[in-house]
Amino acid sequence: MMSFWKKKVLGQRGFTLIELMIVVAIIGILAAIAIPLYANIQARARVAKAQADARTLVSAVSMYSAHMGSLPADLAALNSSATNLAGQTIGPLMPSTPAPPGGWAVYSYTSTGTGTFTVSSSGDGTTVTLP
Repeated sequence: MMSFWKKKVLGQRGFTLIELMIVVAIIGILAAIAIPLYANIQARARVAKAQADARTLVSAVSMYSAHMGSLPADLAALNSSATNLAGQTIGPLMPSTPAPPGGWAVYSYTSTGTGTFTVSSSGDGTTVTLP
């Protein structure tokens, strides 16, 4: 009569080294495919955030310009209230200037004497410029 432990050892079956190596290789191949895709998705998300922030800033600059009759001197002007020549107060149009996505440059604002302006930022090999 065999003891319990001997029966357990004799009845056990496991994976061979080749089978385990194949599983590890498959996991490695899947990781090699998934990691670059994940990094690409993160970069696209940062670009989308920069575009959304720039559109928001452009809208706020346009509202400021329509109310005041001139473009703001900088983006900080959107974070406080302003009174036009008719005594009407607007703002603040934005509670604060949005922070750019990680690794991106701070949003820049330039205006010309002709009433045109741009809001831009760059990062991830891309530049977002509006309008």
